[in-house]
Amino acid sequence: MKFALSNIIKGNAPLFSMIWRHFYSGGKIYMQRESFKSRLGFLLVSAGCAIGIGNVWRFPYVAGENGGGLFVLFYLIFLVIMGLPVLTMEFAVGRASRKSAVLGYKALEKPGSKWHIHGWFAMAGCYLLMMYYTTVSGWMLSYFYKFATGAFHSGMDTDATSSVFTDLLGDPLQMTIWMVIIVVAGFFICSRGLQNGLERISKFMMLALLALIVILVVHSLTLSGAKEGLKFYLVPNAKTVSEVGLRNIISAAMNQSFFTLSLGVAAMEIFGSYMSKDNTLAGEGVRICALDTFVAIMAGLIIFPACFSYGVEVGAGPSLIFVTLPNVFVNMAGGRIWGALFFLFMTFASFSTVIAVFENIISFCMDMFHISRNKASLINCIIILIASMPCVLGYNVWSSVHLIGGRDILDTEDFLVSNLLLPLGSLVYLLFCVTKWGFGFDKYIEEANTGKGLKISKKLKPYFQFILPILILIILIQGLL
Repeated sequence: MKFALSNIIKGNAPLFSMIWRHFYSGGKIYMQRESFKSRLGFLLVSAGCAIGIGNVWRFPYVAGENGGGLFVLFYLIFLVIMGLPVLTMEFAVGRASRKSAVLGYKALEKPGSKWHIHGWFAMAGCYLLMMYYTTVSGWMLSYFYKFATGAFHSGMDTDATSSVFTDLLGDPLQMTIWMVIIVVAGFFICSRGLQNGLERISKFMMLALLALIVILVVHSLTLSGAKEGLKFYLVPNAKTVSEVGLRNIISAAMNQSFFTLSLGVAAMEIFGSYMSKDNTLAGEGVRICALDTFVAIMAGLIIFPACFSYGVEVGAGPSLIFVTLPNVFVNMAGGRIWGALFFLFMTFASFSTVIAVFENIISFCMDMFHISRNKASLINCIIILIASMPCVLGYNVWSSVHLIGGRDILDTEDFLVSNLLLPLGSLVYLLFCVTKWGFGFDKYIEEANTGKGLKISKKLKPYFQFILPILILIILIQGLL
């Protein structure tokens, strides 16, 4: 056992196959950069990173609350004028440098400049994100298991379905078990390498996710009362617009379009470092945005027709996913199957983000500390397991703990990532790519336009340098107020 463990730690165990080849130069160990096996692999892995709980949890409700179709229209506009440019900039830093966060900045920045400091904050954001995202992903897996095994069944009333979630949060052992499964499975997959681990599993999960979406949407649209759900979700409602206010709708659309791609913490930059030069960054970015948006809109087509068909009041946040929808499924013909399929879809959506961010963390450690993929996977698996425990305990043993603004542990961690590190990090990437003090606009454009596909016009320079930073600052300020 001691020998086996030492081999795993050293990266020599057969279970953890080596993907990075070591060679020596000047007394230091350097590593040959991995690459995706196929373009489809890159697109699905990157889309998997972007597609997460926010798409299927937050987007539908926010759209319904903010004028439906009008919100969707503004969302798409802001996704193109805000999210897509910053996405190409993260990709550009990664592809031009062929390195992870800190070393990527160092390779491209001017001598003596300190842009690379942001790389450390970006990685801190990735660790912080995983400190709570692994727990929430565990909730999804738990609910899939509960529906599949019959814990949810026909005839349950609202109190019974809601108590399942209450009992889950109140049980630290159960919460820990599901979190551990997610973390260990995620790092095991990543330890297999970029192509044999992350790319292979992400391809399967994303294709399965898309298939599940189609099945669930078709089923929801065939329910009686589905028409009213569609109307609530997609048809612009003048009354809602006047009540909410056009300004608030635009603000909500701007925020959703920005946060949906998980920009600013180098989660996308790492995949840029694995990209080939065959296709332009804008062209690849459009495809990723399209997949991300497709999943978000389809999620609403699953949720709202079902809720309206069964006369269930839609709610925001955890209550929508873990209380409202289970109540719908248990009253539906074949609800156990449909509930299991829905939470399998949710598990794939959340877990695809988990393994994508894990890959970023592992690659960062490999680049910075010159250690094997296996060793980086093992060390970070232990770190994330320990770091995730405060979130697990925050709903039971440490439920009395409240931090920033009276928030519980999970909400505090989410606030720091979503409201501070993401917009601030995106602003840094933007300024780095478009100012003369960083990478520089001309070099960024050259990198972004290398390959076949959609090109970015140099005429957009004033917009990138003056207007886009203001838009991101608005999001940052709104999030902190």
